[in-house]
Amino acid sequence: MARVTVWNEYRHEREREDVAAVYPDGIHAAIADPLAAAGHDVRTATLDEGPEHGLTDAVLADTDVLLWWGHAAHDEVRDAVVDRVHERVLDGMGLIALHSAHYSKVFKRLMGTSCSLRWREAGERERLWVVEPGHPIADGIDEYVELTETEMYGERFDVPQPDALVFTSWFEGGEVCRSGCTYRRGSGRVFYFRPGHETYPIYYDDDVRRVLRNAVAWANPGEGPTPDFGNADPIEDLDATSPDDRTTY
Repeated sequence: MARVTVWNEYRHEREREDVAAVYPDGIHAAIADPLAAAGHDVRTATLDEGPEHGLTDAVLADTDVLLWWGHAAHDEVRDAVVDRVHERVLDGMGLIALHSAHYSKVFKRLMGTSCSLRWREAGERERLWVVEPGHPIADGIDEYVELTETEMYGERFDVPQPDALVFTSWFEGGEVCRSGCTYRRGSGRVFYFRPGHETYPIYYDDDVRRVLRNAVAWANPGEGPTPDFGNADPIEDLDATSPDDRTTY
């Protein structure tokens, strides 16, 4: 099991009645509940939770996998917090960027691109096709997941070529989008998962919740070896002679 932190702006739910009607306890709660039910040690943090947005050094040090939902206040996330999250990912913490978190500061920094895309909010149907059925994030998912009302995200999606493309979306209006992309950054695993607009109950969908559970298990760094950087002692005994006296070829 993993130590999980679910981060959310938590603005729409407090400012808009239509969003509060769908997510009365916040999007973070809808994401956190099934992860906790699966046995993970889950906490939540939000944008207005102090000057560090709830992501203190202590919280991040105690986090194996961070899920990030942001939308309208990307620019309000302090750069010092972005630096901290970025460093933790490089050190091995998993990051799952959800829906419009494609445009978050930390995801753009990890990708090194604009992460821009086409979009349209029309409540249209989406088929989320599994294009890598052998990937652990797709475990237990059928050929595709059908979502009756979604916000369209479409190509060109300006992200690097994924290490693995797990899902591709088709939308009723005709567009497609790379909707489930995995990356490795430093020692950390990163997964971008597109579904999740604030006015649609997508995070209550059983298949979406299964994907999130699978993604947490995949991104969890576990108990593997930690890379050792910097000046290193030799593994084998070196010749006691001076380096200047050694034969070079």
